[in-house]
Amino acid sequence: MIAIQTKYLPCTNTKGSRIKAYTFSGLSATVPYPHELSGEAVHFAAVKELIRKHQLLWNTDNMRFGGSADGKGYVFCFADSIVRE
Repeated sequence: MIAIQTKYLPCTNTKGSRIKAYTFSGLSATVPYPHELSGEAVHFAAVKELIRKHQLLWNTDNMRFGGSADGKGYVFCFADSIVRE
């Protein structure tokens, strides 16, 4: 299963606030906070940038998401990732 985690990065003295999307395998992308969006759509914008940046052929049409354990973002995964017993 591929899981993409996101988190909010607050502004610093030199950069505005951002959203970072990353995977366990080390892929990442960071986007300026898209103020025109709200809620999970803000974080999904970072997921789409990660896919674009790394030229991945991942279809996001059936992605699922939920809050992250640390409460600082979301975790996105694909609907076709299922558990088999």
